[in-house]
Amino acid sequence: MVSEAVTAPVARARRPRTGTGYPRYVAAKAGGAVVSLLAVLVTGFFLFRLIPGDPVKTMTGGRPVSAEQLAAYRREFGLDLPLWHQFTDYCGKALTGDLGTSYQFRTPVIDKITEALPNTLLLTGTAFVLYTALGMWLGTRSAWRHGKLGDRLNTGLALTLYSVPSFWLGLLLIIVFAVGLGPIPGLFPTGGMESGGKEGFAYVVDVAHHLVLPVITLVAVEYGQTLLVTRSALLDEMGSDYLTTARAKGLRDDLVRRRHAVPNALLPTVTLVFVNLGRTVAGVILVETVFSWPGLGGLFYQALSVPDLPLVQGLFLVFASAVIVMNTLADLIYPLLDPRVGR
Repeated sequence: MVSEAVTAPVARARRPRTGTGYPRYVAAKAGGAVVSLLAVLVTGFFLFRLIPGDPVKTMTGGRPVSAEQLAAYRREFGLDLPLWHQFTDYCGKALTGDLGTSYQFRTPVIDKITEALPNTLLLTGTAFVLYTALGMWLGTRSAWRHGKLGDRLNTGLALTLYSVPSFWLGLLLIIVFAVGLGPIPGLFPTGGMESGGKEGFAYVVDVAHHLVLPVITLVAVEYGQTLLVTRSALLDEMGSDYLTTARAKGLRDDLVRRRHAVPNALLPTVTLVFVNLGRTVAGVILVETVFSWPGLGGLFYQALSVPDLPLVQGLFLVFASAVIVMNTLADLIYPLLDPRVGR
């Protein structure tokens, strides 16, 4: 009986929804995601056409080009068509998976995205795992010892780093640990993903060496949000009656925290994890640019400088889709953890 009374909140939180309520909830969320993706498709087309500059003239590299040659370039890329015609062509092709041809690379946009995506996933995936684990661990410890020196230090440092711009922190790390500052020698590469000329295990070590500073930058900036949400959720649970009952039955504080308080406090953190997963992919642009990492962020920066409209639009669609899909997954999983959601 003691075990059932103590674990009842956890069991209720994990009981799946039944009946027709959850399928309707799923359908509503999926429909909202589709509408959001269509809105992104439309917004991306018109938004980047406000960027000043002529992509055709930029591609010529300042060389003297006749009006006939410029007109031929515009016909080649469809820039001579009316805006509404360009828009309908873009939407029709995008819905079939054709994101157009890059102006500067003269290759399909989807090929450039596919080429750069693994590099971004390596960087963001490594950082995501580290800052999520670090934030949840420190958030749990801070909540259980709230008000003490360790809690104040953890919370203060998390708030400080969370407010620091990622590009500024990245530049600072490059100055101190890549270039070297005073007695500190340059320990890491200033940018890129590899030094070249290495194979096998030496190549893996080289990539990991280049990965250190950009990962530290992302972890330092992002872990604070997970820490603060986990801490706040756990503090809300700590006054619950079932925890008081568990302590009264003689369970150690460590078991009360790990087996009962933390599982119920993780509901907001689970949502945040999915949101952060999508946001990290979209928000890595500055970090990849600072560290010259050959991923989607660096590719987006290159495309903006032209502007390479098909490539910019395709990357914008990928970034926005990552956020929308992860938000939708969080919405779908939350009712399975807490049946009160979606009623």
